Amino acid sequence: MEALIVMLVLAALAIPLLLVVALVMIAGLRRRIGVLERALFDGAATAATSREVPRHAMPVDEAVAPVPPMPASPPPAAWVATPPPIAPPPLPAGPTPVSAGPGLLERGIAAAKRWFTEGNVPVKIGMLVLLAGVAALLKYVSDQGLLDVPIELRLAGITVAALALLGFGWQQRDHRRLFALALQGGAIGVLLLTIFAAFKRYDMLDPALAFIASIALVAGLCVLAVVQNSRTLAVLGILAGFMAPLWLSTGSNNHVGLFSYYAVLNAGVFAIAWFRPWRALNLLGFVFTFGIGMAWGVLQYRAEDLATTQPFLALFFAFYLLIPLLYARRQPAAKRDLVDGSLVFGTPLVAFSLQAAMLHDQPMLLAGIAVGLAALYAVLARALVARASYRVLAQSHAVLAVGFATLAIPLALSARATGAVFALEGAGLVWLGLRQRRWLPQASGALLQVAAAFAFVVGADYWQGDARLLLNATAMGALLLAIAGFASAWSCRRAGRGSVGLVYYLWGLLWWLGGLVHECVRFLPDRHEPDALLVLAAVTAWIVAEVHRRQPAQVLALTTLCMLAAGFPLLLWQQHAHTQPFGGMGGLAWLAMLLLGSRALHALRQGAGMAASIAQFLWWLLWPTVLSLTLQQLARHAGLGQGWMVLALALPWLLLAALTIRRWRWISLPLGTAFDAARPAFQCLLFVVLGLAWLWAHVLPGDASPLPWLPLVNPAELMQWAALLLAARWLYSEQAPLPLRRGRIPLLAIAGFIALTSLTLHAVHHWGQVAWDGALWRSTLAQTSLTVVWSVLGVIAWVWGSRRGQRVLWTVGAVLMAVVLAKLILIDRQHLGNLLGIASFIAYGLLCTVVGYFAPAPPRPASLVEEGE
Repeated sequence: MEALIVMLVLAALAIPLLLVVALVMIAGLRRRIGVLERALFDGAATAATSREVPRHAMPVDEAVAPVPPMPASPPPAAWVATPPPIAPPPLPAGPTPVSAGPGLLERGIAAAKRWFTEGNVPVKIGMLVLLAGVAALLKYVSDQGLLDVPIELRLAGITVAALALLGFGWQQRDHRRLFALALQGGAIGVLLLTIFAAFKRYDMLDPALAFIASIALVAGLCVLAVVQNSRTLAVLGILAGFMAPLWLSTGSNNHVGLFSYYAVLNAGVFAIAWFRPWRALNLLGFVFTFGIGMAWGVLQYRAEDLATTQPFLALFFAFYLLIPLLYARRQPAAKRDLVDGSLVFGTPLVAFSLQAAMLHDQPMLLAGIAVGLAALYAVLARALVARASYRVLAQSHAVLAVGFATLAIPLALSARATGAVFALEGAGLVWLGLRQRRWLPQASGALLQVAAAFAFVVGADYWQGDARLLLNATAMGALLLAIAGFASAWSCRRAGRGSVGLVYYLWGLLWWLGGLVHECVRFLPDRHEPDALLVLAAVTAWIVAEVHRRQPAQVLALTTLCMLAAGFPLLLWQQHAHTQPFGGMGGLAWLAMLLLGSRALHALRQGAGMAASIAQFLWWLLWPTVLSLTLQQLARHAGLGQGWMVLALALPWLLLAALTIRRWRWISLPLGTAFDAARPAFQCLLFVVLGLAWLWAHVLPGDASPLPWLPLVNPAELMQWAALLLAARWLYSEQAPLPLRRGRIPLLAIAGFIALTSLTLHAVHHWGQVAWDGALWRSTLAQTSLTVVWSVLGVIAWVWGSRRGQRVLWTVGAVLMAVVLAKLILIDRQHLGNLLGIASFIAYGLLCTVVGYFAPAPPRPASLVEEGE
């Protein structure tokens, strides 16, 4: 018996070895045949071209006579004649061998040859030699220790080289402008870095000296930029100037020195703006000045710094108040209505915000400053409005004057009351401006609503006094802001200003949702928050859909879609808050979602288009998710095994998939036939979900407790086979995509093979008491079981394919048997020391014998069968 086993093993090992040897021999024969064919073709071509006289010029007897050999000595010159042109030899009758292209090595040699023979060869070779020489030199001086130069000499050498580059760049400014500008900027950058290294890294420069040198370099760079009309140089200089205090900082927190330096820099920006309309430079100065100032204010400002900080804030405000005027003045007369809006509106907004932060405890003084700014902008608007070329800038100043005058009101009144008044007033101004077709009231109305929101946020300190949910001033204020936004959106839509109306609508929706969400968070316990927000989403979806039914608008349909989609994250929140969706007040919340969501979808039947289809798509995905999580939690509470929880999770999706196949009319409601176009995509997504669940179930042990585990009838495998049957029913229907229908047989065959393999491993786990981990794969019982099952499947496919004349099925069986053979050689041979391993080899041998008896050869093609071959 042992000898038989050894012989079987040797035979199994010899088969692949013999195959490898045969493949090597075949490859060698093919190579030799190819060489002989090419040699034969080359010989034929040489023989054809060696004939110097055409056959048609020879006498008949010479044409058949052999060609005499050439004489040993050349003939006299008079005998030599120019031969007629020789026609190319005819191609062989058979297939012409095509020579293979050059290999990787040949291509590399050719590329190297081209590099050395084409182009500027002396420069290439010279650079190679130079690099080699420099490398050798550096190595030598390094070995000799000659690179240990004092740091002072190194920095001095770098400085001299940078100055030389700067001078050379200045000399080349008229001949090679771009090259010269890049050289100058790079040289000054190197000088700045050298100063930084000398100061910060090596402590060789006094801070004051390093600061002065940096200012001088920045000023020089700005002068070079203005003289050469290079905006790039100016931007580089100003950027370096603003960064210099940061990299040269000593940590002394001397804000007076910092802002004094920035005042000098902004004076430079102002001076450049007098000569050049470089908007990028102006914006760079604005961003750095107020950005660094704001950062310092947040981190280090104290109340006692007001006296030393206020003058700088006023000075910076004055700079960037006048720079837009200079920018407009430098424009051509036809373009002076071009306004630098970023500075015109950004300067007062940022400056007044900083001022408000500094005077937060003095609201009356801040109100007086707001009135002063309103007067200043009114004077500028009055001075510029008479000039037609500055009319847009004058209108911008007028808007700012009205805004600051209005802003002075809430600084002394209750923030929430002011916000409500401003919101309603703003909506009225928007409506009036649209009626009169005047943009100033419209802009004023928008600014008033923004001011109302600002006042509402400022009044946050008073929110803590609210005592009841919704019935409080905070909720009413947010509601008024939302109503004002919606009213303005309605006015804009009536006037044909759809894009502006969209902004107002989103603004109102923000305050509607934000205010109500804030109320829920403030007054409700944590466990009820997701339930209340789910009701809010349902109510919002319903109200918006009803408005859409009367006044169709795409943004309303999209809002309904978003509110229904919000059910997914709220569902996860509920799961976290009370372990399942219907816990706590979740049952009532989902009832509200069911009723109001259905009505909302019904209201979207007309004019919603794709948004309505997507909304119903998500709607039908939401409910199986809710039911799956609920059933899974109930199974866990009942103490059921893992297999039951898998079935509970998949059951709603299986039911929905079955309904899409058998009762699509039910699923199409409430949209009806408008949802039919989404059927293929919806079914594809459903079966993708089921497919993922099907694969996931295969990697789980699938405990069926309290029932014993039985193959096929345990809950996890019932789910898997139900999903497989539904997928097969769908693939054989007209609703499945054409590529899937064409490949349904191999898809279902692979799925069935995976399912049977999983069933085998689960049987080994539950009946053989083998742990469901890596030990299962190492188990002899598992490997033997797989060998037997796969062999039986291969034999069935092999014999069935042969008997029914299906060559593809026969090939599948043959491939599967080959896989099992490889498994025997690579894996199962490790288990030949026990009975199970031996049984796997014997079983495979017997099954192969059966196949050899019933179906030794593949089925013949149909054409051959018909011809009787």
